Amino acid sequence: MAEQQARLAVFKTYKLYVGGKFPRSESGRVYEVTDSKSGQWLANAPLASRKDARDAVVAARKAVAGWSGATAYNRGQVLYRVAEMLEGRREQFVREVAEAEGLSKARAAAAVDAAVDRWVWYAGWTDKIAQVVGGANPVAGPFFNLSTPEPTGVVAVLAPQESSLLGLVSVLAPVIATGNTAVVVASQRAPLPALSFGEVLASSDVPSGVVNVLSGRTAELAAPLAAHGDVNALDLAGADADLAVELEAAAADTLKRVRRPAAEDWAAEPGTSRLTAWLETKTVWHPIGV
Repeated sequence: MAEQQARLAVFKTYKLYVGGKFPRSESGRVYEVTDSKSGQWLANAPLASRKDARDAVVAARKAVAGWSGATAYNRGQVLYRVAEMLEGRREQFVREVAEAEGLSKARAAAAVDAAVDRWVWYAGWTDKIAQVVGGANPVAGPFFNLSTPEPTGVVAVLAPQESSLLGLVSVLAPVIATGNTAVVVASQRAPLPALSFGEVLASSDVPSGVVNVLSGRTAELAAPLAAHGDVNALDLAGADADLAVELEAAAADTLKRVRRPAAEDWAAEPGTSRLTAWLETKTVWHPIGV
């Protein structure tokens, strides 16, 4: 009886997630991603280019009208579906997070569970945040004066460098929960959980272009996003101090909202500050009795 031949390992090909599709970088470039503890090679991740960043902005801008125009309740249902799909691939993400962050399996599992729970938490806020930050304003005269929140538009998000999944969820979920669309630059050192998360988004009910995920050199991708006229806001969570200063200066030319990087405990209760960061307030006057 012939000996059974050993199987060749089937390695995963990681791709960008742009406009609901999975393209390789237009430049064809990749870079090696290694285990944070052993240094062992894990995969080749796409090294996205400036053109990939611009393509992602085009996709995000195209999706703004449909996503911001959806009801808050519907957005909550969609976000909850993402949590369902993430839960269904829990074991894959536990492995990827453990390798990315040098964690034990137990600690990686806790991080993945926290990411799922956080996604559900933000799903619950979609139809409640307007009640918290909006309201009727007292005025002297026969008028109703009402303030309501509206999405900012396209938000470029530099994901945290050290927290490959929980940190990513913590900065991305509030952006789309409030009706914005996102271009996400994954952690440069540990991009694989973010790229796999693109697959979760594709298999859920999130419309194409609402979230776009890029991997590569953070500084190289952030520069065109900060200067792009169709990007309305920047979350610099994954930028170091020097890069943040450069990006703020570039963003000023197009009057972008900018959230500066700060020391964050991603496991702590998030509060509502990231939800309100990406909302604009619209005030309407209406005559009483009309």
